[in-house]
Amino acid sequence: MIGASFGAVAASVVLRGCGNQVIRIVLISWAAVLLIIVMSEAKKGCCAPQRSQDRQSPVLDLRFSEPPASLGSTQGMIHVEGGRFRIGYEGPGAWVADGEGPVREIILDSYWLDQTAVTNAQFAEFVAATGYVTESEKFGWAYVFIGQLSNSKQRKLRESHSVQGLQWWYAIDGAQWRKPEGAGSNIKKRMDHPVVSVSWNDALAYAHWAGKRLPTEAEWEVAARGIDNVQTMYPWGTELEPGGKHRCNVWQGNFPENNSEADGYAWTAPVTAYRKYDNGFYNLLGNVWEWCADWFHPTWHASESEATRINPKGPNSGDSRVMKGGSFLCHESYCNRYRLGARTANTPDSATTNLGFRCARDA
Repeated sequence: MIGASFGAVAASVVLRGCGNQVIRIVLISWAAVLLIIVMSEAKKGCCAPQRSQDRQSPVLDLRFSEPPASLGSTQGMIHVEGGRFRIGYEGPGAWVADGEGPVREIILDSYWLDQTAVTNAQFAEFVAATGYVTESEKFGWAYVFIGQLSNSKQRKLRESHSVQGLQWWYAIDGAQWRKPEGAGSNIKKRMDHPVVSVSWNDALAYAHWAGKRLPTEAEWEVAARGIDNVQTMYPWGTELEPGGKHRCNVWQGNFPENNSEADGYAWTAPVTAYRKYDNGFYNLLGNVWEWCADWFHPTWHASESEATRINPKGPNSGDSRVMKGGSFLCHESYCNRYRLGARTANTPDSATTNLGFRCARDA
């Protein structure tokens, strides 16, 4: 939860980060808000920061808030046969405070899930057809990872302010899905990359326009675990890079100072980059975090009940929505959430350069 007055020249605020971290932020200016991050634990999160809940949220376009009147096309989607599945994770590397466990058996009906994350090209088609305006455009800013900013802008910010701890997120005026890094950036060469800087509300609006919905956390994880419902760390096994081959887009090098791009990409990659899984999906792990339909709670699913074990949809209310899969910023030394059982959350109006989505549909 953030508490601050944006009319002041500078203000100190606190919010909840990934896991149990407490993040202290110093807001320096309107044009670029420098985030000075001081973590309460040795492990530091690389997950997406939250927007201030003290600021008035933009008025949502209710035309896109109602369930779809008809089911959309299944082109580009994969059918997942219903049945009994095991989800969750308990063991080395688990973030207990995130509620990764317990490992539990659930029952799901059959459903469809997009083979890839929604691309910039697909989102552009939605905007052209509807005139939809995203929350980042209404807010006037979105979060951008420091490494994605120009060297001159980085130097200016670093030289202007002494930084205690680590800095890696900036709230940049004008950053939005068409201009993910703010003024001067564009997506012309990234139309096949996942759309980013979109909130949960934006993702839901797109899904309803397409006659689809957002997947539940359970549906997302079952799809990622593949045909055999594997209980390994990754869809392809126990090693992140089997045989030295990169299977997903996560941070390579020393986070956050040096990105070696050993996996081929510094930031987002095309949605079909890397080898697809045995059931046909691409990049459920890495590249960008993906919004799920569920409200987040660390213990709601722990108790056994019909609601938590048969087509679970999460609690009825909450402050944040579930995110799954990790992103290009995840690294084992900071945020090893590029695992099948890992989970985190963010407020529905938050938007960053490492957060996207894919859609589901009833079978």
